[in-house]
Amino acid sequence: MKNSEFSALIERYQSFVFAVCFQLVGDKEEALDLTQETFLSAYRHIDTCRAENYRPWLARIAANKAKDFLRSAYQRRVTASGGEALEELPARGGPEELCDCADGVRRIREKIDQLGEPYTMAARMYFLEEKSIEEISTRLSRPKKTIQTQIYRAKQMLRQSLKEDGYGT
Repeated sequence: MKNSEFSALIERYQSFVFAVCFQLVGDKEEALDLTQETFLSAYRHIDTCRAENYRPWLARIAANKAKDFLRSAYQRRVTASGGEALEELPARGGPEELCDCADGVRRIREKIDQLGEPYTMAARMYFLEEKSIEEISTRLSRPKKTIQTQIYRAKQMLRQSLKEDGYGT
């Protein structure tokens, strides 16, 4: 891809990528930095993505950059002052955000195991193993649309279950 083509890609998706980052981290300056990191990573790996998949691909990169940032911010808070925990990250609204800490992963794993099939395997691969819809579809030999529907329904069931347990909104 030529530099001019990549510049056009940035122009087209920079607001979208910023919105993804800002929604996850809640800080404008950090979201701007993460947006730049997203496009830097995209530039390095642009040959691995087809043009029609740029938007979801950039969203996934941005979300992963934001999650990495949140994990490192949490780690800095927890280990400050000689290892004493100073504060915890506030509980977030959905299953994706709860995966950012060890207790959240344990809780999500338990909730996923309670979903039952056909949702358990797809949800485990999506939320815990961070597999793409395409990868899950291939591994489970199910159509992509079926996997998308199962992930959507699993997400709804997880949100409801977590809400009943007093987590999130």
